[in-house]
Amino acid sequence: MKLSLYIAKRYLLAKKSRNAINVISAVSVAGVAVGTMALIIILSVFNGLETLVTSIFNTFDPDLKITASVGKTFIPGTLKLRQLSQVNGVSCYSLTIEENALLKYEDQKYIATVKGVDDNYVKVTGIDSSMWDGGFMLRAEKGRPYAVVGAGIAQNLGLRISFVNPLWIYVPSRRNGSTLNPDEAFNNDYIFPSGIFQIEQEFDSKYVFVPIDFARKLIETDSAVSSIEIKFSGVVPEKEVQGSVSAVFGNGFIVRNKYEQQEIFYKVMKSERLAIFFILTLILIIASFNIIGSLTMLIIEKERDIEILKSLGADNTLIRKIFIFEGWMISISGAVIGLILGFLICWVQQKYGLVQLHGETLIVESYPVVMKLFDFFLVAGTVLLIGFWAAWYPVRYLTKKYLRK
Repeated sequence: MKLSLYIAKRYLLAKKSRNAINVISAVSVAGVAVGTMALIIILSVFNGLETLVTSIFNTFDPDLKITASVGKTFIPGTLKLRQLSQVNGVSCYSLTIEENALLKYEDQKYIATVKGVDDNYVKVTGIDSSMWDGGFMLRAEKGRPYAVVGAGIAQNLGLRISFVNPLWIYVPSRRNGSTLNPDEAFNNDYIFPSGIFQIEQEFDSKYVFVPIDFARKLIETDSAVSSIEIKFSGVVPEKEVQGSVSAVFGNGFIVRNKYEQQEIFYKVMKSERLAIFFILTLILIIASFNIIGSLTMLIIEKERDIEILKSLGADNTLIRKIFIFEGWMISISGAVIGLILGFLICWVQQKYGLVQLHGETLIVESYPVVMKLFDFFLVAGTVLLIGFWAAWYPVRYLTKKYLRK
């Protein structure tokens, strides 16, 4: 093993009689290094984007969300709510109700979703940490209701926190929905905005938060809810808490965790990550053909050396190992260089944010990057596996000509 490795190292570093072999070997190392570096950078960027989006969703989405399997609203019942509060692992819960509505502020109109929430909502989510202007205050000390508006809605309406001009909310009436009189077809009421939140464009342009009793009055219901949103205490595994909550509410309800609430997004992101990984792996496979070419030319050039080694007693296994080790060293050299370059580029982006994002509504100024040790092992293993194949194939078939017994 030591002899074959020593000779392979000499062959790799020594100058060849044909300069093209040196060039192809250098190109092989460079190709593997660039492919490895690209894999590390792309996977780290995907990690950063996933972490960023997950933090955005965590601001809005609860740990667990209960909705009706049929219909928009349901009445939870006092017994079920009491049983829910007794589930081990549930810290608190919030009742919410949603309905599409027409908003009017001065002369501007906008269609959005009014979400009525109770006082526990800020404990269940992190919405109060995303305030752009004002504060997350839905009720004053004297009981006066207030609204918290998304930044996108505020921009479209030209809305300001002034407590002078109210925000009018129009919701279709359930009792008089078939009337031709527009005054009777809608329930309406006004409310003053106390704050503007900014999470992400999809949420900022959709939601207005109001007290749940104010929303129920507009929707014409006394006790119905659209969902029950739950905060975990962290002392019990999440899957166990989800199972317990599902057992309390039964088959007529859907209980989703954070992943399931945004399931399509996470699946798409994982599919994109996997597709990019396979595409770059394919590029690495193509780059490995340089290794095949380099070893092929080296075997042809070292035909005389092979005969000398055989006359000195070297067996076929030793000779094959020499060229296989050389192919591996090309792959390992490229992989190490690529891993180092990928790490350095990701570190520079993390620290200085050289590659910027452009847009007024973006919450970060540069591409987020998160390096994970698993990705480095995955990329290194993939590169070395490809390098093993690229070295084994030409050696296995091309040395037959020179290793006849």
